[in-house]
Amino acid sequence: MIYHGAFNATSTELEEHLKAIGEVVPQWVYSMYSQTHFHSTTHEVLGIVSGSARLCFGGEENPERFEPTVQRGDLIIVPAGVGHRLLEDLQGNQEEFQMVGAYPHGKHWDMCYGKPEEKAKAQRIKDVAWFRQDPLYGVDGPALHV
Repeated sequence: MIYHGAFNATSTELEEHLKAIGEVVPQWVYSMYSQTHFHSTTHEVLGIVSGSARLCFGGEENPERFEPTVQRGDLIIVPAGVGHRLLEDLQGNQEEFQMVGAYPHGKHWDMCYGKPEEKAKAQRIKDVAWFRQDPLYGVDGPALHV
């Protein structure tokens, strides 16, 4: 789920806004890993605060994968279990691709890579509850209408 052009804020301002809504807790400012990975324990909220990039959701081998271009001001909600990775930082040295990463209260993210030994972790994805309110817009945002 991508909200294009959803905000105009620095990383600090976006972190404060997310904290004020109260659905997620900002935990880091960084790029996206270039290796496909997913989280079995939580959904992930990513707010692009600088640069632009081409990302891959669903895994490179998946014919139904999604490869959007995102930029500053976009917010992405990555459901638990959805593989994702950075394909290309489109700005190079002009403006490095950076995101605020946030997770629901009480959730701790893990790193899974689709290896056979992670099968038990993948089984618990179905038990990860969806958001009670939209992480960016609050009580009646788009995340509640999926």
